Amino acid sequence: MLADSPVVAIVPVADMARAKRFYTETLGLTLTKESAEDTRLDSGGGTTIGLYETPYGGKAEHTLASWKVDDLDGEMSRLRSKGVTFEEYDLPGIKTVDGVVESETMRGAWFKDSEGNILCLTEEL
Repeated sequence: MLADSPVVAIVPVADMARAKRFYTETLGLTLTKESAEDTRLDSGGGTTIGLYETPYGGKAEHTLASWKVDDLDGEMSRLRSKGVTFEEYDLPGIKTVDGVVESETMRGAWFKDSEGNILCLTEEL
């Protein structure tokens, strides 16, 4: 059953070498599998990020993967120290301040990977 199966987020990338550096060095994920057709990274908690090279990498204008974190401010600070820039949004229902959106139940922040894909961090309140 799908309810018992782990999910793998599959992320399109335009430059595999650049993306692997970003996901391992900047985000701190562990490369677990690498072949011509399949690159996987351990994202903790039984989750996996899969990368595949395509000229369409970075074209999506929506969140492709989101991490639940216990300390949003700490994670943002760590990522900023590695050069990550958090996005600012002013949309109906989403207004960030210093990269963070807040609601009654969560706080969130979005950033782009080396390819332009949108990724997210969330902290439940």
